Amino acid sequence: MASTVYERRAPDPRLVDEALAGSAREVFWLDDVVRPSYPPLQGELDADLTVVGGGYCGLWTAVLAKRRNPGLRVVLLESRRVGWAASGRNGGFCEPSLTHGDENGRARWPRDQVALEQLGQANLAALEDDLVTLSIDAQVERTGTLAVAVERHQVPWLKKPGPGEYLDTAAVHREIASPIFLAGRWSREESLLVHPARLALGLARAAVDLGVEIFEESPATGLEADHGGPVLVRSTRGVVRSAQVALATNAFPALVRRSRRRTVPVYDYVLMTEPLTSAQLSSIGWSNRQGLTDLANQFHYSRLTADNRILYGGYDAIYHPGRRIREEYEDRPESYRRLAAHFLTTFPQLEAVRFSHRWAGVIDTSTQFCAFHGLTKSGRVAYASGFTGLGVAATRFAAEVMLDRLSGTETPRTRPEVVRTLPLPFPPEPLTSAGIAMTRWALDRADHNRGRRNLLLRSLDSVGLGFDS
Repeated sequence: MASTVYERRAPDPRLVDEALAGSAREVFWLDDVVRPSYPPLQGELDADLTVVGGGYCGLWTAVLAKRRNPGLRVVLLESRRVGWAASGRNGGFCEPSLTHGDENGRARWPRDQVALEQLGQANLAALEDDLVTLSIDAQVERTGTLAVAVERHQVPWLKKPGPGEYLDTAAVHREIASPIFLAGRWSREESLLVHPARLALGLARAAVDLGVEIFEESPATGLEADHGGPVLVRSTRGVVRSAQVALATNAFPALVRRSRRRTVPVYDYVLMTEPLTSAQLSSIGWSNRQGLTDLANQFHYSRLTADNRILYGGYDAIYHPGRRIREEYEDRPESYRRLAAHFLTTFPQLEAVRFSHRWAGVIDTSTQFCAFHGLTKSGRVAYASGFTGLGVAATRFAAEVMLDRLSGTETPRTRPEVVRTLPLPFPPEPLTSAGIAMTRWALDRADHNRGRRNLLLRSLDSVGLGFDS
């Protein structure tokens, strides 16, 4: 079995220790903002629309609902604080794809792929316009994404027809000077970079300005919907009676029982460096500030911040049996050490750089590897989930879909098959744990075997359950 470049060029373990020594287990993005607080729900309220979840999906739903109909009374319940989960912890890659990449879309919904690409581009453009209209300073950078090959077998993949410009070794090194980059493809117009927490908190402020009532520390504990009556959303210290409900809880346990096995929570790990000096930044180039990713099955993603730190995440995707979500799972030293080692392999000229922050977050993934959309309780409750790490822009589209469906209106957004059908559920335990473990093992073997997918991966591909980065 062949080794990967991260094994062939592994740094001295002492350098890894030094790089991580002063890091805090805190989310940089949330440290970098002033966070307002909102009161908890107490007692009983009546509303036209109740939104459950204070991440991007719920916030977009609340904002867009008020923009469609300013007279609605919209209430948003958040179990902890606005933007504290995935919406405040992600890499800030804001991409147009609604299907987790063109290949996944073409393989699963070929008849809708052109329409989905157009809808995705229109959604990203509308998001960018909304940030201006709503005066949200999310530190937007339209620099595109640079995908790089770090193994010889990956180079032909970049030469296939597709969006962006192919860069040979010399050209990719002129963009970002890493000795392990063999080629690249720069999609200049395909994505934005944003400050995740600024986006979430900006949406919350815009929602309140539009008249949305936000309640934090108000976990939704139950959903009741008698035929013909209001939908009751119960919280720990109150209840909201509502004509309609939009559920945006994503990785967390669904209030609609039939959805609980359609996602699993997966932990993703991230490092953030201290700000680079001018000399350090000059040593790696990166003057065009693209988002960066590689082509391995177990891939990394990276970017620069406004103050020239480097965010470096990905590779490990850890599932805990029983769909458990616990704060202690965020402290995984072996994942942070692996990321630090891979960072130093990628940028050996930065061996003196230290990491200031390390953190983890939960991604909700489905068997179709992108969001699904549902409607229940006689059309009074809509939900969306399963964004699989590509939700910064797709959550806005999902909010539009939920509002379209609650209104009973068919639109171009509600017609694609991906919106009208639900993914296969994951099997019960222990089958889910075993299946995920075997798939991760197979993907790792493929990365060690020049990208060749074994019988397990080929079988999953054949029934529409295969996935790579």
